Amino acid sequence: MAESRLIQGRYRLLERIGRGGMGEVWRALDESLGRQVAVKCLKPMGPRHEPSYLRVLRERFRREARVAAALQHRGITVIHDFGESEGVLYLVMELLDGRNLSELLEDTGGMPLALPVILEIAEQVAASLAYTHRQGVVHRDLKPANIMRLADGTVKICDFGIARLGDSLSYSSSFSSRLTGTGIAMGTPHYMSPEQIGGGPVDHRSDLYSLGCVLYEIATGAPPFDMDDAWAVLVGHRDTAPERPRTHRPELPEAFERIVLDLLAKDPDDRPPDAADLHGRLLVLEPPDRLARLATVHRTLPETRPRPVRASVRLPEPRLPGWARNMTTGSKATGPGPRTAPPPDPAAALTGAWTAGPTGAAEPTGLPAPTRGSGTGPEAVPGAGPAAGPEAFAPPAPEAVAALVARHQEGLRLGRLGRWEEAGRAHAAVAADRERLQGPEHPDTLTSRYEAAFALSMLGRPGEALREYARAASGRERVLGADHPATLAARQETAYVLGQLGRHFEAHDVYAAVLAARERTAGPDHPDTLRCRHNLAFNLGRLGRLEESYRMACEVAVTRSRVLGPAHPDTLVSRYEVGYALGQLNRWTEALQTYREVAVARQRVLGAGHPDTLAARYETGICLGRLQRSAEALGLFRDLVDERTRSQGPDDPDTLRARHCLGVNLGRLGRWEEALAEARDVCAVRERVLGADHPETLVSRREIAVGLGWLGRWTEALAVYREVAQARQRVLGADHPDALTSRNDEAHCLEQLGRSTEAVELYRQVAAVRRVGQTRGRPLHR
Repeated sequence: MAESRLIQGRYRLLERIGRGGMGEVWRALDESLGRQVAVKCLKPMGPRHEPSYLRVLRERFRREARVAAALQHRGITVIHDFGESEGVLYLVMELLDGRNLSELLEDTGGMPLALPVILEIAEQVAASLAYTHRQGVVHRDLKPANIMRLADGTVKICDFGIARLGDSLSYSSSFSSRLTGTGIAMGTPHYMSPEQIGGGPVDHRSDLYSLGCVLYEIATGAPPFDMDDAWAVLVGHRDTAPERPRTHRPELPEAFERIVLDLLAKDPDDRPPDAADLHGRLLVLEPPDRLARLATVHRTLPETRPRPVRASVRLPEPRLPGWARNMTTGSKATGPGPRTAPPPDPAAALTGAWTAGPTGAAEPTGLPAPTRGSGTGPEAVPGAGPAAGPEAFAPPAPEAVAALVARHQEGLRLGRLGRWEEAGRAHAAVAADRERLQGPEHPDTLTSRYEAAFALSMLGRPGEALREYARAASGRERVLGADHPATLAARQETAYVLGQLGRHFEAHDVYAAVLAARERTAGPDHPDTLRCRHNLAFNLGRLGRLEESYRMACEVAVTRSRVLGPAHPDTLVSRYEVGYALGQLNRWTEALQTYREVAVARQRVLGAGHPDTLAARYETGICLGRLQRSAEALGLFRDLVDERTRSQGPDDPDTLRARHCLGVNLGRLGRWEEALAEARDVCAVRERVLGADHPETLVSRREIAVGLGWLGRWTEALAVYREVAQARQRVLGADHPDALTSRNDEAHCLEQLGRSTEAVELYRQVAAVRRVGQTRGRPLHR
């Protein structure tokens, strides 16, 4: 392959930039997209190798590709593609501009790195490991050469070459036995955990030990067991306590030394329980020369085990890593219906993940569904303030608190798995027990109420969620203060569920108040401020204030582009909203261009098959249909149906939306028999999956009536239109825009059947309801 210099007719190798145990890494040009990438190639395998050896190498390489490609986090190297060409396996990755930690140490002549740099590296690696461990992935070869620091300060973990899924973490598994049986090194001696050396069970805590070795080395200039003989190094890891880092470098903070020594504990149970806990401990460390900046940094810590909070002791505000300041994700305002959320991340307020969820007929219907924001509760905020009523509630036994924490974490795990019914029950039970043991306004109790409310919102039960959010918000305001980030987070979620309930005027007032508080306390460019402005822009659209919505969405997109970069996921979410606002203003040509740009950027960052890339392509198809370019739209939706079916299944709501739009465009092309058949199929699946009265089921049923009308079968069409109208009135109310549209559909059908008197009376009734709604100031459009 090196002779041809071209892989799969696409990746042209330019220069070799590295060699490793598994092969070579090349700088290459992706001729399809015109970008430079890194291509990792397994060394050419000649006949001198045993077939079993080659088979295991292939299996291991493919496993690396599958595991690494599934990881989506700022601190993990992005995998673009993988495959086999001319007998050689290859992996295509983002090309990183930076130096790995081994090279940084070489640059200093073997001297340790500066303390601020060490802390930045430690924080980011801990956040990345917390994410990968939540995905069930253990790296197992963490070392300085596999940690890259980029020019902008971003730190990325590279080469998940011997990572494996958590379901097979025992060395005794058949696959691991095959690997170790070939003599393939499973780890690097200077950074291997004692359990890894001894062949015992290995889990995420092994990575924490390896990270301790890395931090020891970059802080002192040498690894904890710095001997030439590999066996002596392994024995040192297994049997010998490391020297304290401050022995080599006295100016290191004692708290940092304690963290490193905890990571290097021989027994995994004596190490930090997980990387999220480690991340929380690192965030409150601050070198003396940077303490003055703490007053300007506003951020809540990730969810970790609660620590005792005393009124007389306040820990310093945690600081952000350099690359992460002013970054965000978090809740985006959407319309009614359940939300989807990715697993929380230790840097949840810093990374850019989102899940698209357009709904409805052949029209754009709003933003991608939200991800979890920061501010999940004072449980994550050491020093956030005292619990309410300490005189009334004696401190509970430590074992009781630990049990509650374990149950709380189990609730979070259930949520990450999408098991929201179980998660909601778990959080509600924990909230009740915390209230009994710690009091109704203890920060931990309020955190559990917040999580219970979030689960209810995810289940599409906004009324119940609103009550829980209101209790959490009012309690946090009394305990923490009106402007505390956790209080504002609960109030912002209150606004979100008000929007779910169609109470957009009230939602607007809450968003506006929260935005004013965020601007006052955190500044106009802070991540939480931008998130709130983003939500407010969407809500303005729901109120019919389309020009204001469009202007605000543009402002947020421009600010995020400046602060985060034009290709950052949050920037793209805001540009997606700009496209939606343009569509609402019937500026479909501009909306089409915007959605296409977002789709291209998401494909470049996330890949062609990522759900968010597909969401932008879906909206592109909507725009094409609106512009009467139905042949192009039809082809796009056929591709989307295939890709959604393959990746998400035939019954997934997104697959069904794409099929619905395919049918709509068949109709626009005059292919009404095919359109009617597609509408019937989609309606049947939606009724089975979502229920007979679900809004999307009713949209499909209406499309059946449209097809029947175009085929001249007006009597059948009238019956279906009436079914839809009655269901919408029952579910949405007689004055809801969709219910009124269905009544108009009925009237049109009556006209076609020659029943003009009935049609006129129905038109009159609809007009009267619309006038009443406009007089009351209720928005009658989406």
